[in-house]
Amino acid sequence: MVDLSSQYHNIQRQIDAKFKEVLSSASFINGDEVKAFEQELADYLSVKHVIPCGNGTDALQIAMMGLDLKPGDEVITVDFTFAATVEVIALLQLKPVLIDVNPDTFTMDIEQLKAAITPKTKAIVPVHLFGQCADMEAILHIANTHNLYVIEDTAQALGADYVFSDNTRMKAGTMGIVGTTSFFPSKNLGAYGDAGALFTNDDALAKKLKSIVNHGMSKRYFYDRIGVNSRLDTLQAAVLRIKLPLLDGYAAARQKAAAYYDTAFQNCDAISIPKRSIQSTHVFHQYTLKVPEEVRTGLHEFLKEQGIPNAIYYPVPLHSQEAYKHFSFDSKKLNTTQALCKTVLSLPMHTELDDEQLAFISDKVLEFINNT
Repeated sequence: MVDLSSQYHNIQRQIDAKFKEVLSSASFINGDEVKAFEQELADYLSVKHVIPCGNGTDALQIAMMGLDLKPGDEVITVDFTFAATVEVIALLQLKPVLIDVNPDTFTMDIEQLKAAITPKTKAIVPVHLFGQCADMEAILHIANTHNLYVIEDTAQALGADYVFSDNTRMKAGTMGIVGTTSFFPSKNLGAYGDAGALFTNDDALAKKLKSIVNHGMSKRYFYDRIGVNSRLDTLQAAVLRIKLPLLDGYAAARQKAAAYYDTAFQNCDAISIPKRSIQSTHVFHQYTLKVPEEVRTGLHEFLKEQGIPNAIYYPVPLHSQEAYKHFSFDSKKLNTTQALCKTVLSLPMHTELDDEQLAFISDKVLEFINNT
């Protein structure tokens, strides 16, 4: 699905030299590379504060801790997402309220969001799924109307731009009170291990988040609050510093691959290609098709037999997962998610795809569809 080996070989000289430098310095935690990456990512995002942490799941949890959400507070997010989005809500003894997604963009359904708000609602977590932003203008308006926090889950869309109706452009993750991301190796900006970060323009919140990621310390051995141990190590920061200037180029390569797929599948009625939001650029963390339910399993297996990686994101809705059943979600309001879990299929999408590979993949998809 992602050719990390080829990507590494393209930047091997820089990576190897930087690793030697960090190893020689023996400054493995919060070294100079971490501090430099904080500033460079903040500059890229045009945000005041970047707070690195250990991984994207921690970033979400730390964001909610920093906002002082209390057990029983309701947090609205989507059913069609990776478990981490809901996992941290449950871990903090908050109440997840799951709503459906738009069937075309796979992002938060605005009408369901409006209907889900109660006096106990404290936060909204829009997920910028597969590489494009949720409808942030509408979400922010609703949040402001009801005095709610917006925590952006940007793990799959770092680098995407959202365009407001007045033509203001902002990066994914910088529009709510706090944004979070993951630098898992397969992400568009990936480390060589686990890593994550939070972004905010709120000075007081940034100070609190920086404390939480380091055991709640304000200064060494002085603890102002309950915290966690979630720091970005220096080797991962070194990798991310090398890759950050390449991020927009990586996005362009993914967009080019997506355009190839689009053209290949445009005349096949059985395939629904990914829809692009008119308000957001798409950086294609995933290229996700919709195919008929009766075709999906066969196509999935056929492509594997042909040596073509492919994946189903996500095969089971979160509301149906054993870990979350006790929250008693109303499945009747989650029909789109249930349908998507039966029809989506993601094809290889990465920066190293060439036309020969893209032709082979798309030809095999069409071969199966046309013979079914």
